Amino acid sequence: MAIKPRVFKANIQIADMNRHYYQDHLLTIAQHPSETDERMMIRILAFALNADDNLSFAEGITDQNHADLWDKDHNEHIALWVSVGLPDEKLIRKASIRADQVIVYSYGGRPAEIWWSKLNVADYTNLAVINLADEETKQLAAMFSRGMKMSFTIQENDVLITNETTTLNLTLRKLK
Repeated sequence: MAIKPRVFKANIQIADMNRHYYQDHLLTIAQHPSETDERMMIRILAFALNADDNLSFAEGITDQNHADLWDKDHNEHIALWVSVGLPDEKLIRKASIRADQVIVYSYGGRPAEIWWSKLNVADYTNLAVINLADEETKQLAAMFSRGMKMSFTIQENDVLITNETTTLNLTLRKLK
């Protein structure tokens, strides 16, 4: 019998000074059995950084050919494709063709640096790659709890993340 995904609720408040976006969201997130708490929390962070009315979680962890989050309209047009982790160049190429904008949030320390050094994506004009520091994503993972309540304050490349017990300052490092 296959192990089923765990489903969590997260109540997040977003204050994004860069985009002048101020909103509360109640998220329902499915965590695949193979997904770490760190990766799931980075998906929530990616949601906060790109939130709008059409952004939703996709099948990225269960289907390697899909985004982790995307902004898709009723005609299946993809305005934004978001991947978390270290996607291969083939998936990045596919995303760049299908979506208006592609954002990859890489993490994992040294493996992420090696992945980036081997990637050949200079020609993808609609691609942004943001690297997250390993120690910061580990601290973010430690903020995981059932029924999470978190706030995200975003200004320039800095994100202040708070919950009932912890405050984390996270820096977004733009690679492309």
